[in-house]
Amino acid sequence: MTENKGEILIGTRNAGKIKELENLLTDLPVRIRSLATFPNTVEPKETGSTFAENATLKAQSYALQTRLWALADDSGLEVEVLNGAPGIFSARYAGENATDEDRIEKLLKELKNLQNRRARFVCAMAVADESGAIKFMAEGICNGEIALNASGTNGFGYDPVFIPDGFSNTFGELSGNIKQEMSHRARALNKIIQQLRRFYAALT
Repeated sequence: MTENKGEILIGTRNAGKIKELENLLTDLPVRIRSLATFPNTVEPKETGSTFAENATLKAQSYALQTRLWALADDSGLEVEVLNGAPGIFSARYAGENATDEDRIEKLLKELKNLQNRRARFVCAMAVADESGAIKFMAEGICNGEIALNASGTNGFGYDPVFIPDGFSNTFGELSGNIKQEMSHRARALNKIIQQLRRFYAALT
């Protein structure tokens, strides 16, 4: 990092993601910057065919727009019996302006009367420097299954219907501390944090 050493922009306007990432980054010697302080930034189009490609596009775009190191992720839900859908289209699964409730309702309807409810959350994460060069990449996966009904108000997205392996409750019912330890996003970010720690150590 050059003049912006010690600053990382979180490249998302999703309040749930921002809170999750800020909590996980607290022990790094960096100042977390938010897109709220860059109101003129344009959200890049997610034209990639994979989570990794979309994470890369977003990290590069926000880094170039703000001239800061930028961390971005692309994540979603893959359901086995739906051949991996909604996948990279998780946020647009029920239409561009659909709510989390709309997406969950559509998913539960598609799985109605189906016995195989295996699914996994996938998160690809990228960090770009101020020139847009990708410095770090990581992927995190959390396996589980889709509940019969939505339950719980914690988290966001598909959390109220996703039961992670080893638990009987959905992410929407589990505490934030538990999710921080084993969610797909936490697992990807922990890998990024290890890479950042090695990077900072090499600078000293």
